Amino acid sequence: MSEHKPSIRPYILVFVALMVLTAATVLVASFDLGAANDIVALVIAVTKATLVVLFFMHVKYSTRLTKLTVIGSVLWLAFLIGVTMMDYASRRMSDEVRGAPYEAPGRGSAGQLGDVGGPTDPVSSPAASGAPDGE
Repeated sequence: MSEHKPSIRPYILVFVALMVLTAATVLVASFDLGAANDIVALVIAVTKATLVVLFFMHVKYSTRLTKLTVIGSVLWLAFLIGVTMMDYASRRMSDEVRGAPYEAPGRGSAGQLGDVGGPTDPVSSPAASGAPDGE
């Protein structure tokens, strides 16, 4: 099987495309697109990664076995990310099944060890001191 020797023209075109996509990434980051920010950024990133894999890693001119390996790797990565997202999405449901109160990710809860003076602190609450309201 003969080895493919591409000219420099495809590399220059891919480089220009990568630079345009990088500029698009910076431009899109300056706008607030709401929930579409992540989607647009991911589409641009996947497009750039595809160009790099196809041309700079020479997958476009490789054997079918190499292409199958790359496709299998991408599918395996998608599967692992999907399983992780399913686990993350089911956290609230598993907390409800266990009877634990749900806490949003990234937020602390009041009443944890070391919290002093909060509304759940029995020492500083008016009910715990025995004093009537207003004193």
